[in-house]
Amino acid sequence: MKSGKRFHSGKASLATILICASSAFLALLLPFSALANGTLEKVAKSGVLTMGYQLSPPFSYVDENQRPIGYTVDICAKVIEAIKREIKRPDLVVKYKQVNNDSRFAAVIDGEIDMECANTTNTAERRKRVAFTIPTFIAATRLLVRTDSGIKSISNLAGKTVVADKGSSGDKIFTDLNATRTLRANLVLAAESDQSFAMLESGKADAVIHDDILLYTLRANSKDPEKYEVTRDALTVEPLSIMLRKDDPAFKNLVDSEVTRIILQGEIYPIYRKWFESPIPPKQLNLKLPMVFMLRDSFKTPTDWIPN
Repeated sequence: MKSGKRFHSGKASLATILICASSAFLALLLPFSALANGTLEKVAKSGVLTMGYQLSPPFSYVDENQRPIGYTVDICAKVIEAIKREIKRPDLVVKYKQVNNDSRFAAVIDGEIDMECANTTNTAERRKRVAFTIPTFIAATRLLVRTDSGIKSISNLAGKTVVADKGSSGDKIFTDLNATRTLRANLVLAAESDQSFAMLESGKADAVIHDDILLYTLRANSKDPEKYEVTRDALTVEPLSIMLRKDDPAFKNLVDSEVTRIILQGEIYPIYRKWFESPIPPKQLNLKLPMVFMLRDSFKTPTDWIPN
């Protein structure tokens, strides 16, 4: 009996060793499998990386030559240099594809673009479909209204018309608030931020709901900025991130590492000053928006963990 027990114990130990060895072997193979099926090998073989952008100044838009520029575009340019070094393709060609709030997710998921460099909010619902890098900006959802409208907060929107960009976080946020607070407001959807503002400007809408930084930009670019104001109350906090395909750990790790380096080595700060505290194309307007404490504090310990 004793020898039998010893023999049985020995079999269990051997099985355990084999399982552990197999697990270790698979763990070693995982990064290579991810690479073999992922974005890094795709761009290494093709020699082409496609970057998605939106018309959302100052994060991403186009200059007079129709070339993408902006805060997130500059960050992605550094990421692309890191990708070139990783795959040993200094000749990597970067192509650009314009997307909008409605088309951006499908473009990433279907492989039309390899990374979206704009101002997309990282949310739990969206993380079921795509992946996000460490946040490069933190905004708040607010309202843009006419100065003489008397609208100071969400509670003043009962029976009013509110416009949001279709597919934006503002679209969902206001739909939920409209229902929970029984505002009975009329939500209208526009294709882009410029169209949303045009509705406010023409009197077809009483408020625009969006990330506050975009609202400040719309106001600054208007014919008469003093006619409009951004409400004080923040409806939500919005972490904005570069968007990638889901289940591609090798690519995400590389992008996250480079974004972390940009932040921790302080390269993020001149990029921020360039787009938020200096004159920017096309009208050389200066948004004069110093970095808020929440964003500066997040840069002390960069992480891609976002509470649900």
